Amino acid sequence: MAKNREPRTAPEVNWLDGAEEHDFPAAASYLSLLADASLVETLVGRLRSGAATEHFKAKDLLRAAGLPLLPPTNPHVASDLAKVAKGAALSPILLVRGDLARGLPLQIADGYHRVCACYHTDENLDLPAVLVDR
Repeated sequence: MAKNREPRTAPEVNWLDGAEEHDFPAAASYLSLLADASLVETLVGRLRSGAATEHFKAKDLLRAAGLPLLPPTNPHVASDLAKVAKGAALSPILLVRGDLARGLPLQIADGYHRVCACYHTDENLDLPAVLVDR
């Protein structure tokens, strides 16, 4: 006989209004593996310039980027899950748009671990993100 269970309520995820300063060098470091210094500087400049924040579901970000979901035991994911549990605000995700016609995936320039942590919280959660074009 099945017991009646209360639906699981995910903890609320709080967000900062904008990216933290240390997110931009992290994004530049990652992007430097994919593009030359000039393009990286341009992209990070656009991310930093205060482009409008949009909202995307955690599951869609992982799919568009073609990235696997990291487990909650990953140290960085666990750290972000602990922040969520404490009510600490997370930094928005920094994104570079992919190109479907050319087969280029979305790039999570900074925030992959935050996306995974939020997915473990609720895969349908809308995450704030700054999205720039190439």
